[in-house]
Amino acid sequence: MKIGAVMGLTGRYASLTEQVKNGYELAFADLNKTSKLQLELKMLDDESDATKTVQRVESLYSSDNVLAFLGGAGSDLHAAAAAVADKNKTPYIGIAFALLSVHQKGLKYLFSPFPKSPSLSKNIFDILDGVTPKPTKVAIFTEKTEWGAELNGLWKQDAPARGYEIVANEEYAPGSSDYSALILKGKSGNADVMLSMPTPPDGMAMLKQMKELDFGPKVLQFIRASDSLIWSTNLGKDGDLVLNAPGWSPDLKFAGVAEIKTAHQAKYNKPADALVGAAYGAVQVLFDAVNRVGKADRDGLREALAATDMMTVSGPVKFNPDGTAQITTVFNQWVGGKQVLIWPKDQASAQLQLAKPWKERA
Repeated sequence: MKIGAVMGLTGRYASLTEQVKNGYELAFADLNKTSKLQLELKMLDDESDATKTVQRVESLYSSDNVLAFLGGAGSDLHAAAAAVADKNKTPYIGIAFALLSVHQKGLKYLFSPFPKSPSLSKNIFDILDGVTPKPTKVAIFTEKTEWGAELNGLWKQDAPARGYEIVANEEYAPGSSDYSALILKGKSGNADVMLSMPTPPDGMAMLKQMKELDFGPKVLQFIRASDSLIWSTNLGKDGDLVLNAPGWSPDLKFAGVAEIKTAHQAKYNKPADALVGAAYGAVQVLFDAVNRVGKADRDGLREALAATDMMTVSGPVKFNPDGTAQITTVFNQWVGGKQVLIWPKDQASAQLQLAKPWKERA
């Protein structure tokens, strides 16, 4: 049975998609060993371009007669792919995207075992509430996209309600090269917390300019941009103490996590950070549903996915009627060139470390 995956193997999401691809490959190799039904993964590169995402998804549906789709990384690409899959009544399982709004469009075949924007917003303030002395001034930098608007709205709503003052709320176009205007507004407001969600290239450029302009909040959150290993490779010590929310951590204590770390290191010669485990968990959900159906039946698979209630390497997974999942929300922090788990508390391997001003960093 063929499973299609249209992914940004090249382009702006390539560093994130590499982790997703690795997680899929490890999971298919492992789970096919014990599965009653054998699944074959066919991947196509959409070059991180939503127009090409649509074309590739249509191609896999019509030419390869795939039973289901797995996605890559990036909310905009998932939104495009899920709509096409739904039109063709083909189940679509997507991780590495937090966009909630796509789940509010009546798509019946979309399932996402991945934390969504509301939990990302709630949990970052849960983390901040545990800091002593508590930071109070927040700068928000969001891109002009659907997901940027969604997170911006949640942060604007949740920050004041939790006792935080928003001193800067700035937007930028994806792919921008100059972030100085928004950085200087955050600096002039004496922000001690910075919340952002850039792509990896944008995030790395933004952090470099923050250092140049001496804007160094105590808490720096770069959702998505700092998910991949390339963050530390390119930024070195400057990339430390940044937070992300990639849906998984190799520090989690769930069954199978240790085996993923070992297998990933052996196969790819690098650690299994961030999205690898989220991808592996999505494939666990897929194999479980396929085996419960017992045959190539897209509608039957959709019903089986909706009834999912199982343990994965990302923790317990159960789907809501809109295709979102009841799942653990993870926050990691870069420390010493590695991502360490700081949330949830009952799984954490370390506590949040506050960043010093740039001039005081070693």
